[in-house]
Amino acid sequence: MGPDPTSTQPYFSTVGQSYRVKTHDTVVLPCEVINPGHYVLAWKKGIAVLAAGPTKVTPDNRIRLVDGYNLEISNVQTQDAGDYACQIATLQPIEIIHTVEILVPPRIDYVSSDGSRKGAVEVKKGSAVTLECRASGNPVPTITWTRRNNLLPSGEKTVKGTSITIEQANRHQAGVYQCTASNGVGEPVTQNITLNVLYAPEIEVERGWVHSGEGNEAQLACIVHAEPPAEVLWYRDTMRLDTTERRIMESRGSRHTLIIRKVQASDFANYSCVADNQIGKTRQRLELSGRPNPATFVSEPRGKYRDMYNISWNVNSYTPIEEFKLSFRKLPVSSPQALPGHQQPPPPQQQLQPPPSNARRPARRDNDTYAYTIHGHHGIRSDWNDVILSPIPSGKPTQKMTYLIRGLEPSSHYEARVEAKNRFGWSQSSESFQFSTTGIEPEVRDLGMTAYNSMASSMCTVVPLLFGALLAVTWS
Repeated sequence: MGPDPTSTQPYFSTVGQSYRVKTHDTVVLPCEVINPGHYVLAWKKGIAVLAAGPTKVTPDNRIRLVDGYNLEISNVQTQDAGDYACQIATLQPIEIIHTVEILVPPRIDYVSSDGSRKGAVEVKKGSAVTLECRASGNPVPTITWTRRNNLLPSGEKTVKGTSITIEQANRHQAGVYQCTASNGVGEPVTQNITLNVLYAPEIEVERGWVHSGEGNEAQLACIVHAEPPAEVLWYRDTMRLDTTERRIMESRGSRHTLIIRKVQASDFANYSCVADNQIGKTRQRLELSGRPNPATFVSEPRGKYRDMYNISWNVNSYTPIEEFKLSFRKLPVSSPQALPGHQQPPPPQQQLQPPPSNARRPARRDNDTYAYTIHGHHGIRSDWNDVILSPIPSGKPTQKMTYLIRGLEPSSHYEARVEAKNRFGWSQSSESFQFSTTGIEPEVRDLGMTAYNSMASSMCTVVPLLFGALLAVTWS
């Protein structure tokens, strides 16, 4: 039951409450008394008396009495949290209690550091590392981890917790990690931790095999990643290279380039870039070659004829092509193959070799071209048929060849490869190219299509496979 309004005894018209106050704000704790009479009112916090009657006892200038006997606390601090009692000094004192909770914005008190500089951690590649972040505030802050301009190692964008652990650090996990503390009071605060992963140089080559020609410029490039940064040197075989009038070494970021101007035949060799730092040394090899590039087929995979196919390819070579070697075979019907036109690298045991020295080569007149077969194949079977083709030199780096293969079987699938030779040697074999011939057209008469009986359909005509060739050479 509440106090009796007709009573002459003092009683409170306010009740005790809880207040949540941000630091530096002002809070007023109410204390309104009905029938105070001659009784003394007092404010206490614990055993400390703040005010007695109209007199303020505490020396704290932030505390005062306002609007009667209400207690005002300005510029609230964390130490102001607690219970405040407004008391009526009757024979049996009566009081109301207000509870003050101070809301404190988050503050980051600690982040991981290796001691060399604040907010920086170094770890060797392959080692485990834990990044920590501790914060204070009221309510207790929630800590969220992010990574600047990247995902966290777990693949997530954010993770909650006071720490994150990377079990096996690598260079891809280096970067700036950010821990953010927030508790709904004020603005969230963020602290950066820079993770440096120390590792031996890692080298990627843009092209392991580089084609060039005499008088041209060649560039060999290595992409080097290392922490700490590595020194990069260039070698030809085992000889260290220095900068000369024809030889320049450039470094732009992680890209290191050896530039050879006015290439000479003696420049065609094996090169290597060597990167060295405090953690280790790494070497990557490259080849500068005058041999032709591997050929690329450009003909349509589905042929237009039943017993022949027009095959075309392009080859890039700064040095004139001396001859081509075309190899083709019929694909076994039972073996699954890729769709015609797909180019696939041959298995190691099927790599093509240059023609043997005993291959017979017909006489050649000026400005003439020729083709001849090697390996003594009789007809076009499932083994390889090889044809040597001699082009007419054009002086252009890109050459297109077209060759008509005759004596093929209808509705059949074939594969082909090409090698090209210049005075520096044979190119690598092209990727396998698959093509097909068309089917046998049904016989059509004036009154419709003829249907053959079982005896007729069982008959077949055996036509000897003649290995003929029509060669057309075009230049691009």
